[in-house]
Amino acid sequence: MFKQFGIVFWVSSITVFLLVLIGAIAPNAFANVAGAIFDFTTYAFGWFYLLAVLFFVLFCIALAFTKYGKVRLGSDDSRPEYSFFTWIGMLFSAGFGVGLVFWGVAEPMSHFFTPPRVTVDPLTDVAARTAMQYSFFHWGVSQWSVFTIVGLAIGYFQFRKKEDGLISTTLNPIIGSSNRQYIRKPIDILAVIATVMGVATSLGLGILQINGGLNIVFGIPNNGIVQLIIVFVLLLLYLSSTTTGLNRGIKYLSNLNLTLAIVLTLFVFIFGPTVFILNTFTLGLGDYISNFLNTSLRLTPYQGGTWVRDWTIFYWAWAIAWSPFVGAFIARVSRGRTIREFVLGVLVVPPLIALFWVAVFGGTALHFDLFKGTDIATAVNNDITSALFTTYAQLPFTFVLSLVSILLILTFLITSADSATFILGTMTSNGSLHPPLFLRIIWGTLMASIAAVLLFSSGLEGLQTASLVSALPFTVILIAICYSLFRALKKEVFVKKPKEKPLKK
Repeated sequence: MFKQFGIVFWVSSITVFLLVLIGAIAPNAFANVAGAIFDFTTYAFGWFYLLAVLFFVLFCIALAFTKYGKVRLGSDDSRPEYSFFTWIGMLFSAGFGVGLVFWGVAEPMSHFFTPPRVTVDPLTDVAARTAMQYSFFHWGVSQWSVFTIVGLAIGYFQFRKKEDGLISTTLNPIIGSSNRQYIRKPIDILAVIATVMGVATSLGLGILQINGGLNIVFGIPNNGIVQLIIVFVLLLLYLSSTTTGLNRGIKYLSNLNLTLAIVLTLFVFIFGPTVFILNTFTLGLGDYISNFLNTSLRLTPYQGGTWVRDWTIFYWAWAIAWSPFVGAFIARVSRGRTIREFVLGVLVVPPLIALFWVAVFGGTALHFDLFKGTDIATAVNNDITSALFTTYAQLPFTFVLSLVSILLILTFLITSADSATFILGTMTSNGSLHPPLFLRIIWGTLMASIAAVLLFSSGLEGLQTASLVSALPFTVILIAICYSLFRALKKEVFVKKPKEKPLKK
């Protein structure tokens, strides 16, 4: 059975297994090393992350609004495999996972309590506006541009050029179509490890939030033992979903996720401060657009501090670590769409949904603290996992809302993990569109294990570090992918047919 697996599987799986083993045996040492790496990478390479992500945004926009936008991810006569609603549901579930549910209230209230700028006083109306501006920025087009780059490249080479779905294949125009395994294998191994770390980060965040919700709703202790139990239950659930395949389990769960998210959003929108939410969304959108370049390139070399490193740079690193998985998955479900349709769909619709989510949930929490005398920001500062459920305490049907939210988090986690096992199976089986079930089970188990170790050893900081470390070298690969994709498109679009010579009379 194992003979069919190549070096990409063995090196990446053994690397992840060793990390799990070290973290389980020496959690304190593991946490200390992770913390030191986190500090170094954010300090030394923060500028690189910021410049790279801004470049990705500009590159995606350029592709969409030039002649390259007409090229299909597939043959010229191919058409989309999934309906628009199902497609968006899959993008939403895979791209955001549980992150948006976790940070939708937690981030604005964290910025409200500790503003991004030292010139802004905390817990004021100015702090609230600044909090929404940065929350919009972190969940807007920048994060999704990273996913778009990888998805476009994989979709183009896999469905139009009939190549395999590996990250290394997207670099064919640069490294050539010959084997060159000494270049290809390290790239694919790095992509697999980055994917495992990125997904483990989201699994860990979701597990923390589920535990926080269960603690508030049912009084279940918020500790490592409960979190390990949640990891085990989650593992069983998403491995069960894995056996049903892409067109059943993931498809149905994605539709369920989007439906539950819409129901929760509409409920809070209607029963919360509706006009305030609309005003917050409109003003936040304006602040986001007008300050986009400033926030995209903001660092604080003159005044010091770690706010940008702890938030913006972490988000970009997390997105980059996620990108091999999310990009490969959205490429897989986007066959037949044009580049323009793909870019506008991926780069506009999910971010708009995310911004409205933040405006509804984060705006509601801000309204209660500013005008109703609540103290949600302090509660979030004390326990960030309680953010959403503390806000629900101010709304009707608190218990029902909390239960539905826990269900939403759970289905998000199952969908993300299920999708990730599929993509990791593809990545480690030479780009197969139908990776072996046994291979997907192995990756599902390893992902749950590394998430458990990170939670047990260093909690949220360990999860953040995992994303940062794996993302740094992959950022260089993403820039190379942009150049490679541009070369391939330029060659295709500008290839000239030989002119026919006029017939002699």
